[in-house]
Amino acid sequence: MSDKNFINHTLCPFCQSAAIQPVLGVKDHTVSKELFEIWHCDGCANRFTQLVPDAASIGLYYQSAAYISHSDTNKGLINRLYHLVRNYTLRSKRKLIQRVTGKEKGLLLDVGAGIGAFADAMREAGWEVTALEPDETARQRAKTKYGLELQAPETLYTLPDARYDAISLWHVLEHVHDLHGYLQTFARILKPGGKLVIAVPNYTSYDATVYQQYWAAYDVPRHLYHFSPAGMELLAQQKGFRLETTLPMWFDSLYVSMLSEQYKNGKSNLPGALRTGIWSNVKAFSNAKKCSSVIYVFSKTGSV
Repeated sequence: MSDKNFINHTLCPFCQSAAIQPVLGVKDHTVSKELFEIWHCDGCANRFTQLVPDAASIGLYYQSAAYISHSDTNKGLINRLYHLVRNYTLRSKRKLIQRVTGKEKGLLLDVGAGIGAFADAMREAGWEVTALEPDETARQRAKTKYGLELQAPETLYTLPDARYDAISLWHVLEHVHDLHGYLQTFARILKPGGKLVIAVPNYTSYDATVYQQYWAAYDVPRHLYHFSPAGMELLAQQKGFRLETTLPMWFDSLYVSMLSEQYKNGKSNLPGALRTGIWSNVKAFSNAKKCSSVIYVFSKTGSV
């Protein structure tokens, strides 16, 4: 894939600080087997993938039957377990949106909808849902499986002001090239009192510390960014959002640890994965900001 175009960051893509340096070399275990560097910013405590494929080149790095959010594959133990817990997590996400908005029904924008499982769950609950997804294969699967017409991500910029009660991104923001443009648009299209719900991996978690360059949630180069809780809050504040609460995603530590064991050892190690994942959750029990993946609930602070 050497003929593709790559982005070289000379400043932090979050805060424009020059205080950036490489900290890890991470392999793309899913598609290309290429090595990418993770860089750290001292200014905002976020990280980013250096020399990442640009928006026109990144698509090839998603072309794998193992990429579950697009393929919906049941192949392998890890993906079978993912499907077992998905119905539970879909209900939890629906209840979260209803709780933080205070609405049983409303208007939702789901960004990075994958094959549309969450969008379908919200539609079934009576919500009017607009769902965006860049991958054509995933959009076709959503249409076949759920009868959903997912929109291309460029639709985001054409949506009307103050329309949505909630905007959700479930493990999506780390994939978005136009990070600042997306956040600015979210502020514009949310209704007064609307909520922005973002779930992303947390590189400061215990399981990330254990696995280091083998931590599956780095997922280079598809993950362009790697957030810390402090860095996420700072970024959102810059775009006119106030953090209301953080919530844990307990299953992620187990799922990520299982993948990480495979990457590290070349084979599955369920006891080791369970040990690391459970201990990661124990450390996060009293503080969601220590969880392997964190849900951030934001509200608007005013015009931006």
